Amino acid sequence: MRLLRSGSAVDSHDVGTMRRVALRTRLVRAVLVVAAVALLAGAAASARGLDAGRSDGLPRASGIVVIDLSLSIGRQDYQVIRSTLRRLIADNGSVGVVMFSDVPYEMLPPGSPASELQPLLRLLQPRKETKNDPGIPANPWSQTFSAGTRISSALELAHDMFVRDGIQNGSILLLSDLVTAPEDVPRLARTLQGLQDASIDVKVVPLTPLRDGRTIFEGLLGKQALIPPSRIASAEPLPTDAPTGLPVALLVLGALVLVLLAAHERFAGRLGLPPPEGRPA
Repeated sequence: MRLLRSGSAVDSHDVGTMRRVALRTRLVRAVLVVAAVALLAGAAASARGLDAGRSDGLPRASGIVVIDLSLSIGRQDYQVIRSTLRRLIADNGSVGVVMFSDVPYEMLPPGSPASELQPLLRLLQPRKETKNDPGIPANPWSQTFSAGTRISSALELAHDMFVRDGIQNGSILLLSDLVTAPEDVPRLARTLQGLQDASIDVKVVPLTPLRDGRTIFEGLLGKQALIPPSRIASAEPLPTDAPTGLPVALLVLGALVLVLLAAHERFAGRLGLPPPEGRPA
């Protein structure tokens, strides 16, 4: 019997054996293809959310730092604020800044070079504490900020800055003692919900907060949104939703895909036959 292909003929006297081999080859090929597709799907899932930039939880180019400068902010709190700014400067990224007490003030628009935060380190440097002087820095905004605090207004300004500059999926880092005016609490809850609905991530560095303030923010954002001030000054990475370090799972899955492709060529490739006499190879 002859098997015809592309105008050539090959004598075969054991067609049954070839059929069994062909069936086995198709089965092996199907198994390898299914396994390769599964590995590719796993690799895609593993790669989702990987961030090639920083992974310390601080705002990136689409981030805004919101700083509380109300009169309830103490000397030690200013040290935490300055430590946070130093980390942002060292990262050499870009960021926006909002300062607030009862009213918010846009200090830097989103996307500003982090190096522009350098002058703030001097302005927010606490003075030497004495018996009659708590050492709180007298910054240029002290005359316009009152003793009252409205956190919601500062977060709303940050949101408006994102909308104005066409930034989607931005992030906010709030540095505050979480003490806001009692009448501001309902508005604050609505503002935080609106930020979540707009896919704006909010992280909070609580500056010696009262228990009520911490409870409010933990209830609205979850405990994972609060970053302990002790982690700001340390070298320990801050929490982030994105995976960090070498993507081991992705590398392993990619290597397995290559192994399957090699196995396919080895066990399920087409049989190479020599060309008929008188025809070029």
